[in-house]
Amino acid sequence: MKLEIAVVSAAGAGTAASEGADRVELCSSLELGGITPSQGLMEASMEHVDGRLEIHPLIRSRPGDFRYSASDVDTMVHEIRHLLAQGAHGVVVGALTPSGEVDVHAIQRLVEAAKAANPEAQLTFHRAIDQSKDPLAALEQLLELGFTRVLTSGHEASAGAGLKTLAAMVERSGDAVEIMAGGGLALDDIPAMHAAGLSAVHLSAKKTVSTLGGGAISLGAQDGADPTAYTVTDREVVRAAKAMVNALNLAASK
Repeated sequence: MKLEIAVVSAAGAGTAASEGADRVELCSSLELGGITPSQGLMEASMEHVDGRLEIHPLIRSRPGDFRYSASDVDTMVHEIRHLLAQGAHGVVVGALTPSGEVDVHAIQRLVEAAKAANPEAQLTFHRAIDQSKDPLAALEQLLELGFTRVLTSGHEASAGAGLKTLAAMVERSGDAVEIMAGGGLALDDIPAMHAAGLSAVHLSAKKTVSTLGGGAISLGAQDGADPTAYTVTDREVVRAAKAMVNALNLAASK
């Protein structure tokens, strides 16, 4: 079993690398569900990890749903080209039709852009699959489209709740596609994921920090939220997750 951490900063990528994670999903604005990271963030993250793990940027041009316009897809094609040219090991993409099926036309464009930039690029389909009409039917399409892995909570709000569907997806995909459990995943869920045959787990491992000392003026938040708060990668959570994954892998090898 491998460990992937979602990070929003170069420092977070460095933390994941130093604690032994296998991959990071690099993105911006986790509070919006994640959007495409900048080229500067990609470059700085590569410097921080120094080749110790794989970096897979999320390609999502905007927050909201996964029903993309032609302009949205064009933007993501450009993002894929630039980020892979910078050295990303793969990209994380996803798109759906209004009826909740995989948007094959949009995905084919994104896949073609990735393979043109780097024929060895890995392809991860993100949690758009958890908003699809039928995750097993979507998985069938992704098998045909040549994806490396699928990030999913098993069509539920959390991976723990979606364990039954996750196990069914593992059985269906065999060795063709890696099923990676993520979305509301707790450390205590990892043993069950391992037992169900999941080959990877994905955690945000985040915590919120704040410098609010009184009197901070909001610069746009309309919900009364702390205007100084931001998200960082929690080293202790990454360390605990890696220790758990290592122990499960060791036990399985005996």
